[in-house]
Amino acid sequence: MKIVILGLSITSSWGNGHATTFRALCRELHRRGHQITFVEKDVEWYRSNRDLPEPPYVRLWLYQDWQHDGIGTVRDAIRDAEAIVVGSYFPDAIAATALLQQEAKAPVLFYDIDTPITIAALRLHGQCEYLRAEDVPFYAAYLSFTGGPTLAEIEGRFGSPLPVPFYCSVDPEAYHRTPVQRDFACALSYLGTYAADRQPKLMELLNAPAAALPHDRFLVAGPMYPAGIPWSANVITHPHLPPSDHPALYSSSRWVLNLTRADMVAAGYSPSVRLFEASACGAPILSDAWPGMEEFFTPGKEILIASTAQEVVSTLRDMPEGEASRIGEAARERTLAKHTSAKRAEEFEQVMHRVLAHSH
Repeated sequence: MKIVILGLSITSSWGNGHATTFRALCRELHRRGHQITFVEKDVEWYRSNRDLPEPPYVRLWLYQDWQHDGIGTVRDAIRDAEAIVVGSYFPDAIAATALLQQEAKAPVLFYDIDTPITIAALRLHGQCEYLRAEDVPFYAAYLSFTGGPTLAEIEGRFGSPLPVPFYCSVDPEAYHRTPVQRDFACALSYLGTYAADRQPKLMELLNAPAAALPHDRFLVAGPMYPAGIPWSANVITHPHLPPSDHPALYSSSRWVLNLTRADMVAAGYSPSVRLFEASACGAPILSDAWPGMEEFFTPGKEILIASTAQEVVSTLRDMPEGEASRIGEAARERTLAKHTSAKRAEEFEQVMHRVLAHSH
């Protein structure tokens, strides 16, 4: 099958989680015999931070301005496509959708890597920067990073003919246990871009425990954290870690902290890709709570839930290493069975079978 994807980025993972998601899915689809063309807007902040400038499993098409060369690029890319996918946060998604409504001969799917943010905006404003509510019925399927009740809303309120759960996934070839690295060795780590709605939880569940355990080392990695945050003296910060360093970070952390954006908590059933990446490395995970967690990991057996600094401190101080390792290994087994990029590639094929059967 010839598949065209219009996505935020596959060449640069700087400040976004889309690139690793697209890389893993596209590689697995390519392995299964599909031909992938990836269309990406050539913006400066990704151009200056490309960690995969030439993905070997896609035909990469870059454009700089929608009116100048974007329209022509997309027209050429979709000419003989058998499936077209528009991703959330694709910079010219609304204009591209209008073009596809006129010219696409293949089914067009919407791939929402940011479903809780998208749906919250559609409820309030009828659109966001990459999707209008009135365009949802045009998409032959809505691939959603969020499951649960949100799928019924996408169908009933916004008119999607086929909303399906299409959760984030992990590439087990990239994310696996590695030897401990001294630079990343710590009692607890957190990996994520700065977000104002997550920061209070990060201060409660990492910074406060760090202050309570001054002889342990804590680590925060991610871009865009403003200056002046009152980190405890034993919190080490890294402004950016490329994906190639993520497995070493997870493997070198006694525990990994997962924190969830407010919109994702409100929607529920929205696992972060960091959950699957950390668990694929066998790291035991401490997480905030959100509805639907048990659909992915069993609390107490495959993941621990924490809501206060004292709960984190107690886990770090009192839990035997053997028990922590058993929790990490149980999560790893579940992730590798249910949430790999190869599994998502199979699910994509199944969705396309449904779409094509319906169109016929």
